[in-house]
Amino acid sequence: MNKVRIIGGELRSRMISFPDAEGLRPTPDRVRETLFNWLGQTMYGRTCLDLFAGSGALGFEAASRGAERVVMVERNRAVLRALQENVKKLGCANVFVHAQDGLEFASRDAQRYDVIFLDPPFQSDYLPRLLEILSQRLNEKGVVYVESGAAIEVPPQWQVIKSGKAGQVHYQLLSVHK
Repeated sequence: MNKVRIIGGELRSRMISFPDAEGLRPTPDRVRETLFNWLGQTMYGRTCLDLFAGSGALGFEAASRGAERVVMVERNRAVLRALQENVKKLGCANVFVHAQDGLEFASRDAQRYDVIFLDPPFQSDYLPRLLEILSQRLNEKGVVYVESGAAIEVPPQWQVIKSGKAGQVHYQLLSVHK
């Protein structure tokens, strides 16, 4: 089992475990720290969607920082079981795990979110399709965090608020043009 540490909030320093799975790469600590500096250290009252949850590092980090509701979506069965075990182990009553493909979930889900964590498999072609769909899933001041293996061109309805790069990981915080 692999482990990653939660870096902030009430679950700070607690470990989450996850199995090896193809394409699974948890967001590095440094990148998570930057992301939550951008979002604000507290997520109090916010609703979050962690598509392609993987290790769950981003979703658990949001839950630890007071998010009202965190929805995690993961289709790999072994990874899904680890997410469910971590939810129990950490006592996260505000985290809900769904066994589904992220693109499928985003296409059918009618909820709106304040923050959407979007970290699809780097080799997939999901990002352009997801960005089309997700603009409809955000609350008024909502943002989408995108992690990818290469810099991405954002569609015209989106604007890049912040961006960075760490090693092979490109990351951006996006909002919908008003």
